[in-house]
Amino acid sequence: MNYNRLFVLVSMVLFAVHHVTAQDSKDRIQVKARVGYAIGGTAPLGMPASIRSVESFKMMSNFMVGIDGMYRFSERFGVQTALHYEIKDMESEVTTKGYHMKVKMDEDELDGLYTGHVQQKVRQRMLTIPLQLTFELSRKVQLKAGPYLSLLLSKEFAGYAFDGYLRKDTPTGTKVVMGSEEGQWATYDFSDDMRTCQMGVTVGIDWAFYRRWGLSADLSWGLTGIHHSDFKTVEQTLYPIYGTIGVFYRIK
Repeated sequence: MNYNRLFVLVSMVLFAVHHVTAQDSKDRIQVKARVGYAIGGTAPLGMPASIRSVESFKMMSNFMVGIDGMYRFSERFGVQTALHYEIKDMESEVTTKGYHMKVKMDEDELDGLYTGHVQQKVRQRMLTIPLQLTFELSRKVQLKAGPYLSLLLSKEFAGYAFDGYLRKDTPTGTKVVMGSEEGQWATYDFSDDMRTCQMGVTVGIDWAFYRRWGLSADLSWGLTGIHHSDFKTVEQTLYPIYGTIGVFYRIK
């Protein structure tokens, strides 16, 4: 037996197997860059009776930018992770009746039941890492779903109460009036009570409409409220719920 020829033959087979495996693994990996705009807000699940109406809701510059990496482990199924920088801001005004609040007025802290108008501002800047299962519905359409973890880089939950009154401690407690002009308002700031980490679930769809370009639609739903679990000043747990419309480019 010619061992040199056998060695060459085995080497060629091993090289071919390695090349095919590497090429197969390479073909299974997909990388996308994406940008998007989010529409939504931070709200309780179901409007409580103490919030009588939503007077206004202001759209904010809730942009998202990030990069996704997907590994296809079968013809249609894959697993995907990503790193996204997200902005989830909102501003709203509501009318309340008997709503539990803790506010500050003329350097005094007041705790009780408030009836009147409340202006609310929420600011959130975060890095989000989703982990999703993907399904190729067709050559151009991909479905995806899974949990996500967000790390907040900056956060704010603040506002003011105006044109109303607060009953201290109990529904029949001392009445403190808040005026309708600046300087007569009561303010609040619960930014320090917000979570640094948020968890939730996300579902979405990617549609490749032209070569490497595509459109996407995603819905993210927070499972943990934006405040710590022991925070009871706001009656209801507030969840971040946002829909994002975006554009992606397939790098690989």
